[in-house]
Formats: sequence, structure tokens, C-alpha cells
Amino acid sequence: MVIDTLAQAHKYYVLGERFVKAFKYLQETDLASLEKGKYEIDGDHVFAIINEYDSIDAANEQMEAHKKHIDVQYVVKGEELVGHDFLVDQTPSKAYDEEKDFMLFAERPSFFSKLQTGMFGIFFPTDLHMPNIKVSEPVQVKKVVIKIKVD
Repeated sequence: MVIDTLAQAHKYYVLGERFVKAFKYLQETDLASLEKGKYEIDGDHVFAIINEYDSIDAANEQMEAHKKHIDVQYVVKGEELVGHDFLVDQTPSKAYDEEKDFMLFAERPSFFSKLQTGMFGIFFPTDLHMPNIKVSEPVQVKKVVIKIKVD
């Protein structure tokens, strides 16, 4: 996992062309004007999901992981905590859904990071993550999740 600011995105271009496309999309698109929904960047290899929500309490949430995609989660507006941990040998509380590329884990995060406007997190298939968590009080968040297909 990686936590950084969009101003430093060029450092992660070494991860490959799909990351370059993802970060250039974040840098060159008027994200504030985009409506909620899915946006194609490079077919099913790289696409963006725009979402808006109020951050929530962590008490009833679980960590998630993916097998087919890497998440680049970028905060356009607001702030949130993201709980995370390493996926080692935990057993999913919700089995892997192949179609949705999603599974849940009941373990509590080992640590939390705060993502604010202009920051992103990269979560690989070996990373558990619990996004959308309130810092102190619920606030409205606009976030772009870019899904990068793992080959």
C-alpha cells in the first residue's frame, strides 16, 4: 500500500503504463465536475468510479480486498480515515465474489491513515483496506477510485 499526494504521483509511474494512465487521468480531468458513476480510461484495464458519500463510523465496517484489481483511491473533496493491514492468511468473513472482485474480512485494521483532499492511497491485492471512515464527525467526501487490472 502507498499513501501520498497527487503532486508526487510521478514517482509511481515506474509501476507501469496503467499507473501512468491512472495518474494522468487524475491530474488532467476536472474531477469536481464529474457526476457519480463509472468512467472508462483504458477499457477494462483502467477505469474510474466517482462516488460521493458521508464518511461513517468504523464500528460496523469490515476490511475488503480484491484479486483482479489494484485500487487507487483519490480524495477530490473532504477527508476520511482508511484502515488497513496486510492480507496474509486471514479467512474472509464474506467469500470472494468473482464478478464483483470483492471479499470482506472481520479483523480490525492494524492502523489507519487519513486521506485528505489531494491525497491518494494505492491498495494492492495483498492489502486489506477499510475506506470511508469518519475522522471525528461525518463529512461529505467525493472520491475517485481507479481500478487497475492485474494481469
